[in-house]
Amino acid sequence: MAKKKHGFDPNAFLATIGDGRKLLTFAKKQTIFAQGDKADSVFYIQKGKVRLTVVSHDGKEATIGILNERNFFGEGALAGQALRMLSAAAMNDCELLRVDKRAMIDALHREHAFSDLFVAYLLARNIRYEEDLVDQLFNSSEKRLARVLLLLAHFGKEGVPETVVPKISQETLAEMVGTTRSRVSFFMNRFRKLGFIHYAGGEDGGLQVHSSLLNIVLHD
Repeated sequence: MAKKKHGFDPNAFLATIGDGRKLLTFAKKQTIFAQGDKADSVFYIQKGKVRLTVVSHDGKEATIGILNERNFFGEGALAGQALRMLSAAAMNDCELLRVDKRAMIDALHREHAFSDLFVAYLLARNIRYEEDLVDQLFNSSEKRLARVLLLLAHFGKEGVPETVVPKISQETLAEMVGTTRSRVSFFMNRFRKLGFIHYAGGEDGGLQVHSSLLNIVLHD
């Protein structure tokens, strides 16, 4: 009797090396790719956090997003993007799977389970972008900051607070929220005094975000 063929496991595909797949490590603050580099691969975060930034023609830098484990980035290469439109850097020590463009396309065409997982990720991220736009248009900077902190702490996913590591500068938070550093400083001090956040302290100390911060987002 012939052995039953094992089905394709997308999680195993994203956790192992193979044809066109390579495991890479990046140290804190190390550049993964830079704006203008050749777009020839897609990355998947196995461990760590990655910051995406873009620089305008006049040299102004903006933070596009901060990605966590089990997130993809660099997928513009699959849509005919010849050069990277943004830069990616490790926020802490990262372990990434780099998938060559051809290997990624082949897997998406060949394996329905993998294409379903990838499309679901893209749809969820598109929804997040729409929520970010609505947030930017209609909510106060205080609410926007609270939402960014909650997203970084993974509220709504695990249901429990996570220490935000590594530390995120107030300049970066200001870029993400779309306000000034002084406003971020004012609101962060207010959140701390109200017990919504807690600084761990030390060089590598993170920021503990408490569920009570949801009161800021939900309050009209």
